Order: sequence, then C-alpha cells, then structure tokens
Amino acid sequence: MPQGRAQHGDQPRRHDVVELRVHGVSGADPTVILDQPQVRQVAGDSSGGFHRPARSDGVDPDGVTLEAYRWGDLPSGTVGRTLAMVFLLPFMLSNVAVWMRPTGRRAAGVSALCRLLALNLTVLYVVSISGVALDLLAWRCLGAARCRPPFDTMAGLDGWPVGQRLAVLALLPIAAIAVLRLLGARRSGPAGNPLWAVEPLVHRLRAIHVAAALAVLNVVLLAARCGTGATFSTTLLLALSAAVLLVCVGLLAVPGMIDRAATARTATWTARAVGVVAAVLSVATLVTVAGDRRDWSSASGLPGYGGIAGAALFGQMILLVLLSGVVLWQHGRVGGRSALPGGLGAAVLAALAVGLTGALSSGLVYQTGELLGGYRGDGGPPLPYRWTLLAFFLHVVAAALLCGAMSVVSLRRRRRAAAAIAARDFPVVPPEAVGRLRLVTKTIARARFTEWLGLLAATYAALAVVGLMTSLVGRTGREPEEVARQLLGLPAAAVQMGLSGGSYLLAALLLTLLTGGVFAYRTAWFRRHVGILWDLGTFWPRAAHPFAPPSYADRAVPELADRISQLTERHAGVLLCGHSHGSALLALAVLRLPPHVRQRVALLTYGSPLDRLYARLFPAYLNQDVLRAVGERVEWRWLNLWRDTDPVGGWVFAAHHPGDPAPDPADPAGQVDRRLRDPPGLLPAPGERSAPPLRGHHPGETDPEFRAAVRELTERLRGAG
Repeated sequence: MPQGRAQHGDQPRRHDVVELRVHGVSGADPTVILDQPQVRQVAGDSSGGFHRPARSDGVDPDGVTLEAYRWGDLPSGTVGRTLAMVFLLPFMLSNVAVWMRPTGRRAAGVSALCRLLALNLTVLYVVSISGVALDLLAWRCLGAARCRPPFDTMAGLDGWPVGQRLAVLALLPIAAIAVLRLLGARRSGPAGNPLWAVEPLVHRLRAIHVAAALAVLNVVLLAARCGTGATFSTTLLLALSAAVLLVCVGLLAVPGMIDRAATARTATWTARAVGVVAAVLSVATLVTVAGDRRDWSSASGLPGYGGIAGAALFGQMILLVLLSGVVLWQHGRVGGRSALPGGLGAAVLAALAVGLTGALSSGLVYQTGELLGGYRGDGGPPLPYRWTLLAFFLHVVAAALLCGAMSVVSLRRRRRAAAAIAARDFPVVPPEAVGRLRLVTKTIARARFTEWLGLLAATYAALAVVGLMTSLVGRTGREPEEVARQLLGLPAAAVQMGLSGGSYLLAALLLTLLTGGVFAYRTAWFRRHVGILWDLGTFWPRAAHPFAPPSYADRAVPELADRISQLTERHAGVLLCGHSHGSALLALAVLRLPPHVRQRVALLTYGSPLDRLYARLFPAYLNQDVLRAVGERVEWRWLNLWRDTDPVGGWVFAAHHPGDPAPDPADPAGQVDRRLRDPPGLLPAPGERSAPPLRGHHPGETDPEFRAAVRELTERLRGAG
C-alpha cells in the first residue's frame, strides 16, 4: 500500500512518542480529531490519509507528537458510489451475514446457507428485471394488454414476432447482469498486502453468480417457449440451463468446496467453465427463441414466468428458515455472558436481506406494471409478487410492534439498573441537582437497551415464519383476497390495504435510502448518524456475495500497520488511540505487526464496541481469544475507557462497576478497563456556569481522564524502550 513520502516537518525524533488517533464510523475532519485549527497531511491520499498539526513541532503539552488517520472516505467516496451502495444494500447485508456465523461444527453449514441465500438474491434480481422486460414489456405491453402510450409500440417492436420481441428485450436483463459484473469487479484501492486474502474466492463467486443469472434468464425464455410446444432444441437448452443452475448451487452447497485450499483449483476451474457454458447457452437461447416462428400461447402473462418467480421466492424463504433454525438451535453464548447467542446475527442480517430483496423485486414489478398500465383487466401482477408484498407489509408491522413491546417490557428493568448505577456514582444529591440526576438516569437506561438486542434479534429472526407461511399459501395458487375471506373473514379491501401499504412502505424505504445515500456523502451530521450502516457493512470483505461493495479494511488495516512500523523506526514509540470502530481497525492492525514493532506500541481504546457488540455479532472472528491475543501482542500496554451512558462502547474484559469484586491481579486483562463516571459531577464546578455535559459515545480526547491515560501509557512505552 503506498503510504506517501514523509513530508516536511515529519522528521525523526527518537525521544518522543507519537499519539496516533483513529476515528470511528461516519468519519471526522482531521482538525476535529486533533483539536487543531490547521493540519497538514504527512502520508496517504485524499481517501485515507495521515495528518498532523500544521505547527512545525506538532508536540502537545503531554510531550507526544499528535497524528490522526482519517479513513472516513474509504467506504463512501463519490455520490455515485454511495448511491450504488444503496442498490447493493441487500447484497451487502447477505455478505455481512456470513461473517456473523457461529463457531463450532455448524459454522460450515451456516456459511453454505448464507452463500446459497446470496445466490438466491442474484437470481431474484434477474427474475424481477425479466418480469419487467419480458413479461410486462415484451409480452403484455406489446401484445396481450396494450400498455399506455408510448409503451404500447416501443419503437416499432409491436409489429415484430413474439420470439424476436422477447430476444431483443432480453438484452435488458443481460445489461443488468453486466452492470452487476462491473460493480463486482471494483476494489477498495491498491493493496499489496490485503487484510483478508479473499480475492480468489471473490473471482469464483463472481463466475458462479453470473453463470446462475444467465441460466435463470435462459430458463425464463425457454419455459415460455416450451409452454406452447416443446421442441428438441428448446428442451435440450432448458435441461442444460437447469444443469448449470444445479452446478452453481452444488458449488456453494458443499461446505468448504470453494474456499478450502485443497479444492480451490477444482472450484476455480469449474466456476470458470460453468460461466462459459452459461454464456454460450444464452446466445443459443436468444437465437432459438428469436428464430422460432411457431404460434405462442394466448395467456395474459408470459407462460411459466409466475411459477419461476414463485419458486425463487419460495426457495428464498426455505433457505432463510433453515438458516434461522440452525443458528437458533445453537444456544452457546459468547464469553459465557447473556448476550446474542453465537451466530444469531447471521439469521437477522439474512432476514433483512431477504425481506428487502423480495420487497424491492415485488415493488419493481408491481409498480412498473401499474405505471405502464400493463396489468389492466387481467388480475394484476404475477401472484407470487402480490403475496410477497403482503408478507413485507405484515413483517414490517410485526417488527414495529415487536420493537415497541420490547422497549416497554425492558423499560422497568433498565430504569432499575440505571438508578442503581446513578445512586452509586452520586450518593449525595443536592436538591438543585435532582433534575440533573434524573437526566443521567434516563440516559443510562436508554444506553442499556443494547443489552436487550439479543432477545430482540432472536424474536426478529423467528419472524421469518411470517414470510414462509405467506409463501406456502401463495404456492397453492390462491389469491390473497380469497384466503383472507375464507380463513379470516376479512373483506377484500383489507388485503388491498395491505398490498397498498406494502407498496407505499417500500416506496418510502427506497426514497429514504436514496436520500440517505446522497446526504450521507454531503452532510456530515447525517453521515455521522446514518452513514454508520455503510461503514460497518463495507468493513467485511466479499465472502458470500461477489456484488457487495468492496471492503475498505483491505486497505485501511494494512495501511495502518505499515504506518505504525514506519513511526516506530523514527520515534520512541507509538500510542494507538482508537475511538469506536477505530478501535477494531487498530486491534486488527496490532495483530499484523511484527514482534520488533509491537514492543514499542501501546493501545488506548475508548467508546469501543469490541466486546459489547463485535465479539457477540462476529463470534468466529472477534472473540475473547482474539482480544486477549491483542493484549498479549502489546504486552498488555492497553487501557480501555468506557462510560455507562454510552450505548455503543463498553468494557472489554471487566466492567469495574462500583461494588464489583476486585479483578484477579494475576490476570493482566483485568487491568485494561477503566470505567469513567459520566458526568463527573451533577453541578457546575467552581468558576463554571454550567454543569459538566454528558459525554455518552463522544470521543473526548481532551478530557482529563483521557489525557491521564495517555500520560500513563506514554510512560509505560518510554519505560519499555
């Protein structure tokens, strides 16, 4: 990774220590990170760079040289790239899900299910676009239904034979596949030593997904042609295309087949071969369909399309239920504490990806048909999409009720725990500070809702049954209105309200995502509060879905490790200060450092989610064993500052609450965490006009407790040298 040459003023000082600060998600300006009016860049580039104060010496009153690493533009970049992430959001969620898999013997099975779900998302993407291009435009608008002008002629295509119309408009889903292929070829930046060596796996996954996408398009075209009368050529092409799909599924379904070193060469050759075969079959299919002059069916919709869409949606729900069942079956807990059951995050993220993909696909077909007038007089869009929209509406309503109920149920316990913490911190409360104490208690109670995320996630994962039930009923071929009237006694208007509600919810969601994509790039405040999704989602490399956004960690972590190594050559030591997600980047960078560099490094984390969230969400990769390895690498020159008012960060090894037993002196991990009382006091300090503010998740590099930790670790570094 090119680091850039040391610029003027970045001169070696063997006597001092560098305090290297790394910000958390959503980014921050270097002037804010360093608390300096002017800064200069000393290494890196415009996307990820190292900055120092503009003054010549750059040394703060504590005798350390300040430096900041700004990586906030790596996950986002341009507005176009950010908007691309919006459309790739379901793929990104399915990709993160595989990194949340549990440890133990079920891990390989969970990985296989996650990858099959990711493949299903690509298949459904192609099926929905085929629904617009082939079913709606080529079949209905130019033939069966006659859409609104000018879509009823489509530049003269209305006079063409049906087969030629289908072959020409099949170029639209092919172009969509090509766009995905181009997006999947992106990288986060030049990386000579990436954090995760997954690029060969990405190439294999990309070939498999493109092959499956082309095969599905072939199946849609050939099923429509065979619906009127099969010939030898159409039957053969259909069988070969189905075989390509089965090979793609088999490559992903066999645990370890595509990511194990022993089978890597075979998997690579097979993936490339099946991609070539799929492309050849696509050309043959287009030629066969376009050249077939026989009469076509007089059905109102493209023959066979509804069944294919229903099979894709039903398979999606089956995979999701299987995945949820596997991770819910495993009741092991991370670190033995009552948090998220290990690997449950995989089911939750997969449920979000599946729900979003199904809703977007159904909304695309449904809304496009309504806009063009292609569903007039024939009962509406294909039945599977109507059931999916209804399931989306029911799922959103159930999730909203669940979150509300969980907030109410947990409120009493959270308030009780918060009151106990506040009472220990402030045993004597003057009358004029009662209101302030009430605010502190409320803030702590709100922050402790994080502890209930495990139960909330488990319940949400169980909501996959809603989608499965609607898919099962939809497979019977019955209309939603008919089922609601016969089983529930509801009028047809109630179902129409659900369908309309699902459509409006989806439109609102899409508008929110698009707006968020623009404002996350242009507005610092919006990015700080909403852009966290992109920063966390694009942290993990593409190990499940090849069309997900690339991982910026492949650049950021090696870049940090290289810079730390350079600084230890020119300075007495390097104090790594990581806030929030920055602590995770630094922890991974520490694991990459060579032994002679680690001897001159110390670590200060604050507002860190390493244990509170990451060790529970990603039990196979950021667990207690890994965190202890980080401590051992820096010879336990590690302090972690945390506050009870912080809803994100927490302790790493020991809470050190008032009244907790003293840590084992023989265990250095027990000395890492330091709890900060927040606020320091309820009333204004002498000479001050206002009370100390609540810091919560705020970094606070200028706070007295932070500076004291810096001085302590600096002295330990100098002593080690």
